[in-house]
Amino acid sequence: MYDHKKIEKKWQEYWEKNNTFKAINGDKSKEPYYILVEFPYPSGAGLHVGHVRSYTAQDAMARMKRMQGYNVLYPMGWDAFGAPAEQYAIKNHIHPKEAVKENIKTFKGQMKTLGFSFDWDREFSTTDPEYYKWTQWQFLQFYKHNMAYKATVPVNWCPNCKTVLSNEDAAGGVCERCKTNVVQKEKSQWMLRMSDYAQDLLDGLDDTNFAEKVKLGQINWIGKSTGVEVDIDIVGGGKFSIFTTCIETIYGITFFVIAPDGKLIKELMPRVENKEEVQAYIDETSKKSAMDRTELNKGKTGCIVKGLKAINPVNKKEVPIFLGDFVLGDYGTGAVMAVPSHDQRDFEYAKAHNLDMIQVIDGRDVSDCAFEKQDYLGKGCKLINSEEFDGLTVEEAKKAITEKLVEKNIAREVNNYKMRDWIFSRQRFWGEPIPMINCPKCGWVPMDESDLPLLLPDVAEYEPTDNGESPLAKITNWVNCKCPKCNGDAKRETDTMPNWAGSSWYFLRFMDAHNKNEFASMDSMKYWQKVNWYNGGMEHTARHLLYARFWVQFLYNIGLVPNKEMIDVRVSHGMVLGSNNEKMSKSKGNVINPDDIVNEYGADTLRVYEMFMGDYQQDAPWSVESLKGCKRFIDRIIRLGEKLNDNTGFKNEVLKNKTIKKVEEDLTTLKYNTAVATLMIMLNEYEKYSDGVTKDEFRLLLQLLNPMAPHITEELNEIYKLGNPICESTWPTYDESKVVDSSVNIGVQVNGKVRGTINISIDENEDSIKEKAINDENVKRHIEGKEIVKIIVIKNKIVNIVVK
Repeated sequence: MYDHKKIEKKWQEYWEKNNTFKAINGDKSKEPYYILVEFPYPSGAGLHVGHVRSYTAQDAMARMKRMQGYNVLYPMGWDAFGAPAEQYAIKNHIHPKEAVKENIKTFKGQMKTLGFSFDWDREFSTTDPEYYKWTQWQFLQFYKHNMAYKATVPVNWCPNCKTVLSNEDAAGGVCERCKTNVVQKEKSQWMLRMSDYAQDLLDGLDDTNFAEKVKLGQINWIGKSTGVEVDIDIVGGGKFSIFTTCIETIYGITFFVIAPDGKLIKELMPRVENKEEVQAYIDETSKKSAMDRTELNKGKTGCIVKGLKAINPVNKKEVPIFLGDFVLGDYGTGAVMAVPSHDQRDFEYAKAHNLDMIQVIDGRDVSDCAFEKQDYLGKGCKLINSEEFDGLTVEEAKKAITEKLVEKNIAREVNNYKMRDWIFSRQRFWGEPIPMINCPKCGWVPMDESDLPLLLPDVAEYEPTDNGESPLAKITNWVNCKCPKCNGDAKRETDTMPNWAGSSWYFLRFMDAHNKNEFASMDSMKYWQKVNWYNGGMEHTARHLLYARFWVQFLYNIGLVPNKEMIDVRVSHGMVLGSNNEKMSKSKGNVINPDDIVNEYGADTLRVYEMFMGDYQQDAPWSVESLKGCKRFIDRIIRLGEKLNDNTGFKNEVLKNKTIKKVEEDLTTLKYNTAVATLMIMLNEYEKYSDGVTKDEFRLLLQLLNPMAPHITEELNEIYKLGNPICESTWPTYDESKVVDSSVNIGVQVNGKVRGTINISIDENEDSIKEKAINDENVKRHIEGKEIVKIIVIKNKIVNIVVK
């Protein structure tokens, strides 16, 4: 039994005193390597075992890379602005900054007891004025380059949090934070022109080494589609446009659908005959989130717009116009063509509203369901009921119809993107103030950069308002100011930035954390180049990572960062589940507090267990038995130290070289569980040695285990005087020529059934192998008195003897 508390504290103090994990900017004697885990929101609950899993995994890589001679940057900080901190503070009747300070202290203490090798000299919080000064400064660059603008737009409103949510934060039609159903409101918001970067964000993925599922998450959220935008005339005057990826079906249009929240219906309202019905439908739609209206929309609700018809541009037929809540006013053109015979949603809508259907692609009956593009594309299907295009294949018709409409100057080939501009305003107190001033004479004016940071006021009341205004709006002595342009009376913007703002560039600040003159110097960023290895939750693939890439690409385009993509590899980890495979939650009573585990078993046991618990990229259930097994593994290593002999060198060169290679490869390819298993195999072999192990053999085991269990390995290394502290030593290397066993045991089959086992050299000739096989005692009994028809040797695998 070892005193893990005493040992772990001792080595944590040693690392801190000796600045063991300090990264040096510009160190040309070593190759830089930047490892990053998503910095956490410091909640009141403290670290959970999910944090421990991802932090230990990257810590193991960081420790190995340092021993391999790299200048490793492995930093940690705090993503502390946003609704969670504000709600925690309201609940506990304290100021958010006090809540954050208290929670950071808890988190940091927990991280230190787990022995993570963070470079704490670079620590910061997004709530530090010295940090958010640069977040505000970067917002001003967006504004000065016409990338930030104010607009009245339909927004996702959480009635519980009393703030606007981005589309990403309202996924599923509910608030990401509190799970309340989101409603739609129109509000004046600051926006960032993120949609301008849609293609760049897609193209930039080629310059990254993100995991494939991470890339796919980005591609799906950006949502590129290539098609044709067509102008549609309205009977009696006026027009609108539709976008389609299925121009081959244009002769099958039997109605159009326009957005209830779009500009078009507002413009047409004076001509509408059923105004009350239309307005009621518009009002009903306003209660639904964008997600309710699209991905979650199972209904066929709609409302005909009486008194108005649209003209099909190819055959000049007049068709009705409907309102449909599945069409969004701020996405695409805000209108769609409806072809019931070839789109299932349109088919169901037409059935519900008793509308005509025209089949224009031959190949299947459409009376029961639509014949859609995934069914007809590439199948040689031909057009029907399409005038001069009858008989053309779908592919031929796509080209021909597009050419005709483009030639008539009523259509254009375009790319469409699902991703929209970033709603950047939040109606809450605890966020970065937006450094803009509204002057009655000059309009919106940016603050002078020399006056940054614009600090939050130190006030007692900061709760969200019921009317949708920011709590800052009530603090008149903060709101009222002078216009930087004309010096007249003006008012500050009272909305704050989203919590994604500070996390969109924090990895750049870690490269040069104490720079008072710029957010990070170009020299520092060029030295570190980019984040080599970034680990985060899969849930942040479409939100944080997309925002961060957009932010960086903008900074690159205005010459402020050296690379268009500042993150190379992005991987994600699985969750730690309860023992019953359910997600951990307080309500289920299955939450595991890492402090309790460290207290009872030690940090090293917890670290090793979380690396051993299963495939790192998959969810894994908590198991007390497996945890105890990892404790026994460490205890066995301690006992092995008591059996050191006076010899040097290695009894088994193959075991040595295979283990080094396997652990090294596993620590760089997320296979932490098999790295631990490989060390367990090495320990098993060592325990078989009747005369104990040499100091070289024991030190090798400790070196390879050190990235995952740094405290006990350092202690044993010191106790037995095996060499310098492991954290200051060189990672062991392997000889590729010695990673293969010189001999192997293979089975011997007689007529397909295994009857014996023989040991052969890996380069043994076939005649010798056959001789050994037929002379195995058990094999002899099964071939005695029988004729050997043939002997088949599969090299180093098996021997099969066929007899009759």
